[in-house]
Amino acid sequence: MGTISLCMIVKNEEAVLARCLDSVKGLVDEMVIVDTGSSDRTKEIARQYTGRMFDFPWKEDFSAARNFSFSQAAMDYCMWLDADDVFPAGERERFLELKQRLNGEADMVMMPYQTAFDEKGNPTFSYYRERIVKNNTGFVWEGAVHEAITPSGCILYEDIPIRHQKQGEGDPGRNIKIYERLREERALSPREQFYYARELMYHGRLREAETEFSRFLEKGNGWVENNIDACRQRAFCRRMLGEKKEALDSLFLSFSYDLPRAETCCDAGWIFLEQGDPVRAAFWYETALSCPRRDTSGAFVEQDCYGFLPCLQLCVCYDRLGEYEKAKAFNERAAAFKPEDPAVASNRLYFQFREQAKPGVASSTGRE
Repeated sequence: MGTISLCMIVKNEEAVLARCLDSVKGLVDEMVIVDTGSSDRTKEIARQYTGRMFDFPWKEDFSAARNFSFSQAAMDYCMWLDADDVFPAGERERFLELKQRLNGEADMVMMPYQTAFDEKGNPTFSYYRERIVKNNTGFVWEGAVHEAITPSGCILYEDIPIRHQKQGEGDPGRNIKIYERLREERALSPREQFYYARELMYHGRLREAETEFSRFLEKGNGWVENNIDACRQRAFCRRMLGEKKEALDSLFLSFSYDLPRAETCCDAGWIFLEQGDPVRAAFWYETALSCPRRDTSGAFVEQDCYGFLPCLQLCVCYDRLGEYEKAKAFNERAAAFKPEDPAVASNRLYFQFREQAKPGVASSTGRE
């Protein structure tokens, strides 16, 4: 059985730190907590769980802090969590079984990171991250922000999720400030440029984001999943800027990198539906239903695009085409994924009224 050091970097996390540490208590063999300048009760809370508490001056570089935390680890493997992460209670037994299999052969364990949820708490956005790595074998964090460890060696993929349950806004301008400082000092790496473009988009600087995504794609040296996502995010920027043809061009470019993703097909369907073309919208939503999920590719996965969303939108498409029985059937297929979704319930009521000769319109997701 392998032993695990939990390695965390924290700053002003008094609201969530105990929740995180309680969720993982008993699963790891030591807790290493590195504080980067808290002014609240974070350090006091941390000391209730571990004596392995360290200070590290904040240098606007997350990798530097994480590498320091790993350097203090004494166990066979290092595992990282953020303070607003939670280890699901129902996964404890599977994690302990995983520890039994960590006999030194595995170099890295990839696990799903769930970062967005619906009103029922079901994950709607996830991607695999390098969650556990063998200690003292040369793994290092890279990147001042959106830091990562390059996967290598013997890699295990384990479907044991970590839930990122953020509370509060934190410092919304922190990441973009770091990137803009870096841009003044040197050229950004492809990965940094990709995430800088995403930060611009998050901040509503859509034209700048569109330009940065275009530059990233034109250089042609990005990771395939980042290329595909850059096409999608550039398409979003263009659509919001009123450039729907150019948005579609960007989505279709993603097909040159790999087979279509359901997320991209849903994006195309949405644009055609906005343009009043339910025939072509239906084509892309039906194509989305045929796309397999590629969770372990490292891509950002929007779970609703693999079933629920295309079915609900196909209900709308076929309703607009006057094919009401087909529309009703797709609403029921959507219900199989989310039985209590308000749009499903609204559509059922709509079809009931229609059968009573009362006109109306089927409900969409409202997805932007």
